[in-house]
Amino acid sequence: MWCVCMCSARHGYAVEISPFFPNRLACATSQYYGIAGCGTLLVLEQREPDILLLNSLDWNDGLFDVTWSESNEHVAVTGGGDGSLQIWDTANPRGPLRVLKGHTQEVYAVDWSQTRGENLLVSGSWDHTARVWDPESCQSVATLQGHEGVLYSTVWSPHIPACFASTSGDGMLRVWDVKAGSCQLAIPAHKAEILSCDWCKYDQSIVVTGAIDCSLCVWDVRSAGQPVAQLLGHSYAVRRVKFSPFYKTVLASCSYDFTVRFWDYSRSPALLDTVEHHSEFVCGLDFNLHIPNQVKCPTGPQSNLVEAD
Repeated sequence: MWCVCMCSARHGYAVEISPFFPNRLACATSQYYGIAGCGTLLVLEQREPDILLLNSLDWNDGLFDVTWSESNEHVAVTGGGDGSLQIWDTANPRGPLRVLKGHTQEVYAVDWSQTRGENLLVSGSWDHTARVWDPESCQSVATLQGHEGVLYSTVWSPHIPACFASTSGDGMLRVWDVKAGSCQLAIPAHKAEILSCDWCKYDQSIVVTGAIDCSLCVWDVRSAGQPVAQLLGHSYAVRRVKFSPFYKTVLASCSYDFTVRFWDYSRSPALLDTVEHHSEFVCGLDFNLHIPNQVKCPTGPQSNLVEAD
């Protein structure tokens, strides 16, 4: 386990490892905790024993989330504080290829569909809407309304085409069918703002949520009256949750309590490990699809990038 500090004027909000290159990652950052100032997309690569900055791409507002293209190894998309999405060629430092406009407030979540034969983006905004985009035509193909609070997370199902989950400040987990243009399921998942959700990679019915009530809840969307599991241990808000790409019931969470925790919700006790090397809020994390048990996380105030294994 190691960490490296860089870009002292930025705070890390989200990190995603490339689906094409096992040692490459993108980190969305903002100045002044995203309250004011600019944002930067950092493209980094691990080359033992160092982590190198390959490119630094600036935007005129904070950047709060990032997702890699599933069809082009150099393309990434970020969500900005000005309500736009930016499509970047990470090998070209000249600025975004395209800017997608439609939201009226901050874009806090972006995700590129992983299902075969589908090439769509989904974004979640503080304007209470989720939008689905065609990245080829750069057009919004659907605007989905139903949440009564700001959206913090929008994540495509890795199993079901045109299906994504969203979470919001209204305490609801919603599952959407883009083809029908409607919400198919609404679960009052927490009595608090829900900051993150993720789908299980091995079971199309399982979703995890993380909220400011310090808890994670695992849900089976076929019978959502009660959670399959409730995971307790964080002492402050759970900022990001991610299922392992290698183990069906293993997941990770990060929190404003400066920790990263690993869980197996099929076990009792469910907590596998707690990593306490951060000295600031941990806002994002991602599993490496290529290397089992490797996780990367950004923090503030120096956008520390951490690899834990």
